[in-house]
Amino acid sequence: MPTLRTRSSLAAVLIAHILMFTLFALIASESVFAQDPPKYQVDPAWPKELPNNWIMGQVGGMAVDRHDHIWVLQRPSSDTPDELGASQKPPLSQCCFAAPPVLEFDAQGNLLQSWGGPGQGFDWPKREHGIFVDNNDNVWIGGAGDTDRHLLKFRSNGKFLMQIGHPSADPPNSLRSDILGRPAGIEFDAEAHELYIADGYLNKRVIVFDSETGAFKRLWGAYGNPPNDADPGPYNPAAPADQQFRNPVHCVHISVDGLVYVCDRVNDRMQIFTKQGKFLKEFSVRPQTLGAGSVWQFAFSIDAHQKFLLLADGGNNVIWTLLREDGSVVGQTGHNGRNAGQFHWVHQIVSDSQGNLYTGEVDTGKRIQKFALQPAPQTHH
Repeated sequence: MPTLRTRSSLAAVLIAHILMFTLFALIASESVFAQDPPKYQVDPAWPKELPNNWIMGQVGGMAVDRHDHIWVLQRPSSDTPDELGASQKPPLSQCCFAAPPVLEFDAQGNLLQSWGGPGQGFDWPKREHGIFVDNNDNVWIGGAGDTDRHLLKFRSNGKFLMQIGHPSADPPNSLRSDILGRPAGIEFDAEAHELYIADGYLNKRVIVFDSETGAFKRLWGAYGNPPNDADPGPYNPAAPADQQFRNPVHCVHISVDGLVYVCDRVNDRMQIFTKQGKFLKEFSVRPQTLGAGSVWQFAFSIDAHQKFLLLADGGNNVIWTLLREDGSVVGQTGHNGRNAGQFHWVHQIVSDSQGNLYTGEVDTGKRIQKFALQPAPQTHH
C-alpha cells in the first residue's frame, strides 16, 4: 500500500506531465498562430509555347476559375510590327501572328482555348483591361481605351451574353450609372449576384451592378465619399491624404469575411470598405513611390483567414507579401528585370486554389509567369 509520501510524489509527477503537455500544446498553437509568410519559386517552363505561331501582347487582365484554369486577357494591338513579322505583307520574318485576346490555360501551362475580338451585337474594347470568371463560368471583360465605357459578359466558349454601358467620348462623370469610365478591375459576389467594378482610368469610384440584369446598384469614392472627378494634381507623399481616388482605381476584391479591398494605385494605398461602401480602414505601401504608383493588383493567400495579401507592385516591380490586418510588409518576391522571376511592369496577379501565383506584365514585358507556392518548412517540438 503506497504511503502518503509516495502518493504525493505520484501526484507531483502527474502534475508535471500535465504542465509539460499544456506547454507543448501552447507552443504548437503559437506556431500555427504565427504562420510564416508564404514563399514562392518561379516555374521558368510555364506557360508552354503558344500554338499557331502566336505571340502574346500586354497582359491587361488575369483570372483563375473554379477549375483552376488561368484566364488571360491580352492586347493584340500592343504587338509591334517586328513581333508580327510573319503577318506582314510580305512577311518580314518567320514569326509571329497575334494571339486572340482571351487565352485559357491549365495549371501545367497548356493553352486550352482562345477567342475574343470584335463581333456581332457587342462592342469589343479598344484596350483590353480586366477579366473575371464567375462561379457559373461566365467571363466578364472590361476595357481601358479612350472610349471604353462598358463591360462585356460571355459564356466560357466566347458566346456573347450581355453588355453593361456603351462606348462614349463623354467627359468623366463618376456619378453617372449608364456608362463606366475606362474600367480596370472586376470582382463578383456570387451570393448577392453583384458585380463590383474598379472604375477606373477615367472615373474615380467603385460601382456595383446586378450581375444577372446589369441594373445599377450603388457607387462610392475614396473614404466612402461621393466621387469627385476634379484633377488633384501630381501625387505628393508629403501632402495630406487625398480625399478622392486617383486614376486609375485599379482593382477591387472581396475577402472571405466580406470586406471590399480597393487598389488606389497612384496614391500608393489600399482602402477597405463594407460591401455597402462604408469606409473601414486604409494602409499605404511604399508611399514614396511616384509615377505609376505601387498598389496595382493583389491576390489573397489561401489559408482559411486569408492572413496575407500578395501585392503586385508595377512601380517597384516586386510582389510584396503584406499582413492583411494592417498592410505591413513581411516578404518580397521578384525584382525589376527580364529574367524568369523578375518583372517589367507587373500588372496582374492571381492565385489558384493551391496557392500558386500567376503574374502578367504590360509595357514591353508582355508575358505571364507562374510562381509555385513552396511547402512550409517542417518544425519540430
